[in-house]
Amino acid sequence: AAVPTGVLALLGTLLWAPWRALHGAPLVELSGDQDFQLFLHKNLEFTRKIKGDVAALQRVVCDTFQLCKEEELLLVRQDLGIAQAPLEQCHSRAFQAEACFSQIRDGLRAYHGSLAAVLELLPGHASLVETLQLDTANLSSNIQQQMEDLGLATVTYPTESGGPLPAFPSRFHHQVGGFFILANFQRFLETAYRALRHLARL
Repeated sequence: AAVPTGVLALLGTLLWAPWRALHGAPLVELSGDQDFQLFLHKNLEFTRKIKGDVAALQRVVCDTFQLCKEEELLLVRQDLGIAQAPLEQCHSRAFQAEACFSQIRDGLRAYHGSLAAVLELLPGHASLVETLQLDTANLSSNIQQQMEDLGLATVTYPTESGGPLPAFPSRFHHQVGGFFILANFQRFLETAYRALRHLARL
């Protein structure tokens, strides 16, 4: 069933508001849409699992290469050209459900590709990286399918991080690149998770 226009407008009002202001807001229309609630809860759980796997890989990078603190690596980061996948549509005044979920889907696709660099970096942890890649692809596909099922139009946004990975000039640059791919992915997941969680609680 298509999501009523009023529900999409209500989502927009909620998601650009400060997160703390969302509690207690009336969501009679949205809470009555069982398909949409199921969509939120399923993808919330999946996002939580992916966040845990990214955190596990961040610990591996820290333990293996002693790359643990982002602020110590910012100068190297400037040389790498690794961009953060955008998610501004999930908390902007012009919020639309189609735009937010499309950006989540597109960002997941971009990070799925970027994880190839992490796989090369951590061959001893290939199974964890490959599981993360598979889960990332599945979550992206789930969102695409759920959007179609809910009658949400799909929107494609150009993403800076969607192109080929940079050529790392040294092994150290590759290690730092892997560090920032994971750090960016974790931030991306936090934003996506926060949007889904606060909608699902209402």
